[in-house]
Amino acid sequence: SPFWILNIPSEEMARGIMKRTVCAKSIFELWGHGRSAEELYASLKNYPMDRMLPYLQPDSTYKIRIHTFNKTLTQAQKIKKIDALEFLPFNGKVNLKNPEHVFWILEDYGMDPNNVPEEPFDLYFGRWIADGQRELIESYSVKKRETLLDTSMDACLSFIMANHGRVKPNDIVYDPFVGTGGLLISSAHFGAYVCGTDIDYNTIHGLGKASRKNQKWRGPDENIRANLRQYGLEKYYLDALVSDSSRPVWRKGMLFDAIITDPPYGIREATRRTGSQKESVKSAEGSTENPVFISSSYHLSDIFFDLLKFAAEYLVMGGRLVYWLPIYRPEYTEEIIPRHPCLKLISNCEQMLSSHTSRRLITMEKVKEFKDQDQNSYLDDQYMPYRGHNSFREKYFSGVTKRIAKEEKDNQK
Repeated sequence: SPFWILNIPSEEMARGIMKRTVCAKSIFELWGHGRSAEELYASLKNYPMDRMLPYLQPDSTYKIRIHTFNKTLTQAQKIKKIDALEFLPFNGKVNLKNPEHVFWILEDYGMDPNNVPEEPFDLYFGRWIADGQRELIESYSVKKRETLLDTSMDACLSFIMANHGRVKPNDIVYDPFVGTGGLLISSAHFGAYVCGTDIDYNTIHGLGKASRKNQKWRGPDENIRANLRQYGLEKYYLDALVSDSSRPVWRKGMLFDAIITDPPYGIREATRRTGSQKESVKSAEGSTENPVFISSSYHLSDIFFDLLKFAAEYLVMGGRLVYWLPIYRPEYTEEIIPRHPCLKLISNCEQMLSSHTSRRLITMEKVKEFKDQDQNSYLDDQYMPYRGHNSFREKYFSGVTKRIAKEEKDNQK
């Protein structure tokens, strides 16, 4: 059901939630609920009168609105439902344009558009308190973004991640796989100072081929700073560095209030790290030549173990790490989620990518100070199970290949 009944201690707290959420549309003080109109009316008659009266005074104005989920009512049907509530002691005047108080009838007709019932499964009546931040999804849409990549994060998911990270004004938020800065924008919107790194020089500097249709090359001002400037958030932008996340460039210490990131999975963006020729091919002993850095492959498990180790060392106490973890669903168990002794798993949410793959939005909180003995703790057996997902790219495309083969077979019948 799209309707949830919550127990929230105060109206102030309810308004606070709605100032941040992009998932919820509106929040109401529930006065009545029933499985039928008769049950709803009985519930309303039992609602404490002393809680109703402050909003029904003669000198107040009000209006009643109706929202139906999965069904459209005619205006005549709406008026009939509103008139049926005349037993409520409304003493104020109706004002349809600018009322002091707005009341809603909410009706739930289920989730199946092909099988809409005559009567709703549930009916609710309540006083409107506040709307959520759903408009941010449209105003920050990547379709309107100055610069973007094929993998730029959807605006809705970016705000969800900032909320999971509990980003607040004056925080310092870091993205080690910053790309075009989509995740920085949502954090900056909430008043945090943002920075990031990326191994790709062209992405950081806004150079090279464009991701937009009908545009071959990026323009001179298509970069992270321009994206933040577009939304009036440039003052929160610290900077972005060309850097390899597997080789941190930061001084030791607890620097970041939140780390919010979407590492590459190797599907549309390559998983790369820097390595020297000295590491690839053993040079002669005693060689004094400067190492030449080259790009080498970066296994998925190594990306996430490095990320957790970095978060454990550089997050402030109570700071949060929020990231996406791709998984192959037939092999998934919660035990495969990478762990670290300094980080506590807070939440684990799934977004489906295909019938056989998905990604999990992982939120972790720093609960223990990083010590030298935690340096290689991820090598312990309890932190190793995710290694099997290094072949995620092959498993992802194996499903695509099978689907194409099945479609071709069906077309030949």
